[in-house]
Amino acid sequence: MTISELAAEFGITPRTIRYYEEVGLLSPHRDTPTSQRLYNERDRARLKLILRGKRFGYSLAELKDILELYEIDPSQRQQIMRTLEYGLRHIQEIDERIEELREIRGEMLEFAASFLRILEEQGEDGEFVGRAREIVEAMEKGN
Repeated sequence: MTISELAAEFGITPRTIRYYEEVGLLSPHRDTPTSQRLYNERDRARLKLILRGKRFGYSLAELKDILELYEIDPSQRQQIMRTLEYGLRHIQEIDERIEELREIRGEMLEFAASFLRILEEQGEDGEFVGRAREIVEAMEKGN
Protein backbone atom coordinates (compact mmCIF):
# COMPACT_ATOMS: atom_id res chain seq x y z
CA MET A 1 0.00 0.00 0.00
CA THR A 2 1.38 3.45 -0.87
CA ILE A 3 1.40 6.50 1.35
CA SER A 4 -1.38 8.09 -0.71
CA GLU A 5 -3.58 5.01 -0.38
CA LEU A 6 -2.99 4.80 3.36
CA ALA A 7 -3.65 8.52 3.82
CA ALA A 8 -6.87 8.29 1.81
CA GLU A 9 -8.08 5.30 3.81
CA PHE A 10 -7.72 7.17 7.10
CA GLY A 11 -8.66 10.64 5.85
CA ILE A 12 -5.32 12.22 6.71
CA THR A 13 -2.56 13.78 4.65
CA PRO A 14 0.58 12.00 3.47
CA ARG A 15 2.49 14.68 5.37
CA THR A 16 0.92 13.48 8.62
CA ILE A 17 2.07 9.93 7.89
CA ARG A 18 5.58 11.18 7.07
CA TYR A 19 5.63 13.05 10.37
CA TYR A 20 4.68 9.87 12.24
CA GLU A 21 7.62 8.22 10.48
CA GLU A 22 9.96 11.07 11.47
CA VAL A 23 9.08 10.67 15.15
CA GLY A 24 9.45 6.89 14.99
CA LEU A 25 5.83 5.78 15.18
CA LEU A 26 5.77 4.19 11.72
CA SER A 27 8.51 2.50 9.72
CA PRO A 28 7.36 1.45 6.26
CA HIS A 29 9.38 -0.91 4.10
CA ARG A 30 11.72 0.56 1.47
CA ASP A 31 13.94 -1.39 -0.88
CA THR A 32 16.37 1.54 -1.01
CA PRO A 33 16.47 4.85 0.88
CA THR A 34 15.09 6.63 -2.19
CA SER A 35 12.43 4.09 -3.13
CA GLN A 36 8.73 4.50 -2.53
CA ARG A 37 7.43 3.71 0.94
CA LEU A 38 5.36 0.54 1.08
CA TYR A 39 2.98 0.09 3.99
CA ASN A 40 1.85 -3.33 5.15
CA GLU A 41 -0.94 -4.47 7.46
CA ARG A 42 1.28 -3.90 10.51
CA ASP A 43 1.77 -0.25 9.52
CA ARG A 44 -1.96 0.10 8.91
CA ALA A 45 -2.75 -1.33 12.36
CA ARG A 46 -0.19 0.96 14.00
CA LEU A 47 -1.62 4.00 12.21
CA LYS A 48 -5.12 3.05 13.31
CA LEU A 49 -3.88 2.81 16.92
CA ILE A 50 -2.04 6.14 16.62
CA LEU A 51 -5.10 7.96 15.30
CA ARG A 52 -7.37 6.41 17.93
CA GLY A 53 -4.84 7.33 20.62
CA LYS A 54 -4.67 10.92 19.37
CA ARG A 55 -8.47 11.13 19.44
CA PHE A 56 -8.38 9.92 23.05
CA GLY A 57 -5.81 12.57 23.96
CA TYR A 58 -2.64 10.49 24.12
CA SER A 59 0.57 12.32 23.29
CA LEU A 60 2.82 11.04 20.53
CA ALA A 61 5.42 10.16 23.18
CA GLU A 62 2.85 8.05 25.03
CA LEU A 63 1.82 6.34 21.81
CA LYS A 64 5.44 5.63 20.93
CA ASP A 65 5.97 4.14 24.38
CA ILE A 66 2.91 1.89 23.97
CA LEU A 67 3.93 0.78 20.47
CA GLU A 68 7.51 0.06 21.54
CA LEU A 69 6.23 -2.15 24.37
CA TYR A 70 4.50 -4.33 21.80
CA GLU A 71 7.85 -4.97 20.12
CA ILE A 72 9.35 -6.01 23.48
CA ASP A 73 6.40 -8.06 24.78
CA PRO A 74 4.38 -9.89 22.11
CA SER A 75 1.94 -11.06 24.83
CA GLN A 76 0.84 -7.41 24.98
CA ARG A 77 0.65 -7.55 28.81
CA GLN A 78 2.96 -4.57 29.33
CA GLN A 79 1.35 -2.67 26.48
CA ILE A 80 -2.11 -3.20 27.96
CA MET A 81 -0.95 -2.12 31.42
CA ARG A 82 0.72 1.03 30.07
CA THR A 83 -2.28 1.86 27.89
CA LEU A 84 -4.54 1.48 30.92
CA GLU A 85 -2.23 3.67 33.01
CA TYR A 86 -2.24 6.44 30.40
CA GLY A 87 -5.96 6.00 29.78
CA LEU A 88 -6.87 6.37 33.44
CA ARG A 89 -4.71 9.48 33.67
CA HIS A 90 -6.48 10.97 30.63
CA ILE A 91 -9.90 10.16 32.07
CA GLN A 92 -8.93 12.02 35.24
CA GLU A 93 -7.75 14.99 33.15
CA ILE A 94 -11.02 14.93 31.19
CA ASP A 95 -13.03 14.91 34.42
CA GLU A 96 -11.01 17.89 35.69
CA ARG A 97 -11.59 19.73 32.42
CA ILE A 98 -15.32 18.99 32.54
CA GLU A 99 -15.47 20.47 36.04
CA GLU A 100 -13.57 23.57 34.85
CA LEU A 101 -15.97 23.95 31.93
CA ARG A 102 -18.97 23.64 34.25
CA GLU A 103 -17.55 26.42 36.42
CA ILE A 104 -16.88 28.62 33.39
CA ARG A 105 -20.38 27.91 32.06
CA GLY A 106 -21.90 28.93 35.39
CA GLU A 107 -19.91 32.16 35.48
CA MET A 108 -20.82 33.01 31.90
CA LEU A 109 -24.47 32.29 32.60
CA GLU A 110 -24.34 34.66 35.58
CA PHE A 111 -22.83 37.36 33.37
CA ALA A 112 -25.46 36.78 30.69
CA ALA A 113 -28.26 37.03 33.25
CA SER A 114 -26.81 40.22 34.74
CA PHE A 115 -26.34 41.82 31.31
CA LEU A 116 -29.90 40.86 30.42
CA ARG A 117 -31.15 42.52 33.64
CA ILE A 118 -29.22 45.68 32.79
CA LEU A 119 -30.80 45.81 29.33
CA GLU A 120 -34.26 45.21 30.78
CA GLU A 121 -33.71 47.94 33.41
CA GLN A 122 -32.75 50.29 30.59
CA GLY A 123 -36.07 49.58 28.93
CA GLU A 124 -34.79 47.30 26.19
CA ASP A 125 -37.45 44.81 25.20
CA GLY A 126 -36.85 44.05 21.54
CA GLU A 127 -36.69 40.77 19.71
CA PHE A 128 -33.05 40.19 20.69
CA VAL A 129 -33.72 40.72 24.40
CA GLY A 130 -36.72 38.39 24.24
CA ARG A 131 -34.67 35.63 22.60
CA ALA A 132 -31.82 36.20 25.03
CA ARG A 133 -34.22 35.95 27.98
CA GLU A 134 -35.59 32.64 26.67
CA ILE A 135 -32.09 31.26 26.22
CA VAL A 136 -30.89 32.36 29.66
CA GLU A 137 -34.00 30.94 31.34
CA ALA A 138 -33.63 27.62 29.51
CA MET A 139 -29.97 27.42 30.48
CA GLU A 140 -30.70 28.23 34.11
CA LYS A 141 -33.26 25.41 34.22
CA GLY A 142 -30.71 23.08 32.67
CA ASN A 143 -28.13 23.76 35.39
